[in-house]
Amino acid sequence: MRRIGAHVSAAGGPHKAVERAAAIGCNCVQVFSGSPRSWQRKSLEELDTEKLRAARSRHAVEPVFTHALYLVNLAAEDDAVLEKSMKAIAYDLAFDAEIAGAGVVVHLGSHQGRGWDAVQRQVLERVGELVEHSPPEATFLIENSAGQKGKLSTDLAEIRWMLEQLASPQVGWCFDTCHAFAGGYALGNPGARSPRKGAGCGGRSGGYAGSERSYAVAEIERLKLWDELRCVHVNDSRDPFASGRDRHANINDGEIPRDELEYFLSRSEIHALPLILEVPGIENDGPDAENVQRLLALVGEES
Repeated sequence: MRRIGAHVSAAGGPHKAVERAAAIGCNCVQVFSGSPRSWQRKSLEELDTEKLRAARSRHAVEPVFTHALYLVNLAAEDDAVLEKSMKAIAYDLAFDAEIAGAGVVVHLGSHQGRGWDAVQRQVLERVGELVEHSPPEATFLIENSAGQKGKLSTDLAEIRWMLEQLASPQVGWCFDTCHAFAGGYALGNPGARSPRKGAGCGGRSGGYAGSERSYAVAEIERLKLWDELRCVHVNDSRDPFASGRDRHANINDGEIPRDELEYFLSRSEIHALPLILEVPGIENDGPDAENVQRLLALVGEES
């Protein structure tokens, strides 16, 4: 059975997120450790891990991922922002260990127009510091981005470089289908070679899916990234290929061709990996049972 999950609210405690996920048909889940709009977090001592453990067992919801704040930027020039980012991620790594989670998914931030070369050493050092001082059970997961406003890790080669430099079992990565598509990586079969014009992003093939490196599968294989992949965020895209815009759509309602999404999700390399929905939902209340059913249909496991 595939692990199908969603990012749901943890209001009332992480055990409530498990219950909400199970209620819409999920068997894994992703949460924020607190409000996504605030740097503030509760003391870890306030966590009721017994309730969480009981809920996970009762509903058979495993694993549990944590998503870091969108506010963090490990490439920030502003010392105050960088310090807040470090503290926020350090908390999430401790939270991940405390709840026996599967990892913290992190957007590394933005180079703010300076370019990857100007910030890569700073980002590497900050991630290394965070991992070094985190509990050994915690896992740091780098997420690919769509490329908007100088966001890091749009180019999968940046993730490969980070993983090689860090060389830690505590570091892996997360692939987001919307981000990849918007960032210039087609999700279909490289062998089909059906070029797709787009707005262009980052200069990679001019936003044209005509070369092997414009296909996610081919690039992941070239960079030998399958082994470090820990989960997949499955989201459709409101915007066209290579738009550089990060706007999620409900499954089958966006710009990603269904056959391309099916092809990517059918890959044997990700068959055992958790698939996490971060879609707006039919009623714009977040991931729902309808999107879970659509995802199950995509992977051939309709309930």
